[in-house]
Amino acid sequence: MQCAVVIFPGSNRERDVARALGEASGRAPHMVWHAERALPPNTDLVVLPGGFAHGDYLRCGAIAARSPIMDAVHRHAERGGLVLGICNGFQVLVESGLLPGVLMRNANLRFVCRMQHLRVERADTPFTNRYRKRQVIKVCVAHGEGNYIADAETIARLESDGRVAFRYCDPNGECGGAANPNGSMNDIAGLYSQRLNVLGLMPHPENLVDPLVGGTDGRGMFESLAALAAVA
Repeated sequence: MQCAVVIFPGSNRERDVARALGEASGRAPHMVWHAERALPPNTDLVVLPGGFAHGDYLRCGAIAARSPIMDAVHRHAERGGLVLGICNGFQVLVESGLLPGVLMRNANLRFVCRMQHLRVERADTPFTNRYRKRQVIKVCVAHGEGNYIADAETIARLESDGRVAFRYCDPNGECGGAANPNGSMNDIAGLYSQRLNVLGLMPHPENLVDPLVGGTDGRGMFESLAALAAVA
């Protein structure tokens, strides 16, 4: 699989996601500066990593969403190419219109950084085929603006179309209450585009791929993508 990781001024998780992709696929991704206007030839997957793009001025992801490279990312997604936005990358995806809704300040108005359980809502997508439906995984969160909000019609459509990718939960898979770190509607931690080829999520699976740092539950996402490439 040919992967491209986009770097914005203020990105700080690009090396983590590059390592996770490289270990899963055996192939190092291309690193693409935000001012570029084209993706590398034959790109299969574009990743927008975590961090604080442009210092998170205006709104998180708002400036990055208007970077020159994002026109190429839009075209890639329109062709059916895969796009993954993690944390700040998720914010860029909603600000650019590739995913619906907005990401607001956490409900408690505080930055949250902790280990977090997620429930896998479906296991039949390019990003989750190595997980089981309703499997509980443990990764981590680190954000101040991860509170996902959308109008009632959008939320209903996301739910009816099966576009919720992950929900915040407790170790037993129960959602709500203290298991939700930021107040996101319907405990949404990640969601898909209509064609299931664009995924945005606030948690960081790329930081849980090595037992030395506390677990390997994040590997499943990158192994899912690598498995898809092997079949293709």
